[in-house]
Amino acid sequence: MTRTETELPGVFLVQPRVLHDARGAFLKTYHAGIFSDLGFPFVPVEEFISISHRNVIRGMHFQLPPAAHAKLVYCVSGAVLDVVLDLRKRSGCYGRWITRSLSSENRDMIFIPPGCAHGFLALTDDATMVYQTNTVHAPASDAGVRWNSFGFDWSVPAPRLSERDRALPSLAEFTSPF
Repeated sequence: MTRTETELPGVFLVQPRVLHDARGAFLKTYHAGIFSDLGFPFVPVEEFISISHRNVIRGMHFQLPPAAHAKLVYCVSGAVLDVVLDLRKRSGCYGRWITRSLSSENRDMIFIPPGCAHGFLALTDDATMVYQTNTVHAPASDAGVRWNSFGFDWSVPAPRLSERDRALPSLAEFTSPF
């Protein structure tokens, strides 16, 4: 695996080694020792899968302290435009965002530390995302900011959104505890 810094401190692009042969491909998505050697000890305790249709936007989600968590996200089927928004007041990047294309073709992963919101746009039908987190989901700590409130152009005139995501506060209305 390799780790590449992004424009946001603590947010990394992780690229697994993919072994190809006549049967197909094989790759490792997590190894505690390798992650520690790469400089980000991360031990997942829970895993989620979402399956989204084309033009679905999910996000921008996170958990509040004390249940804030780090995430490792990747796409196992189809393709998404992944977005990470920095909500950490002391990071020097508050309110800034990055995007990366994640797909079953490129097999890239993104490591997201606590204090960042995460979301994505499904670019294909049945885009399947895996999320590994280092804390257990705490419904009372679930939070988010509205998808269209931080200056990112999703380039989708009529995205498919959940009612929850439509009702999230804007970034300007959010008071960050991070």
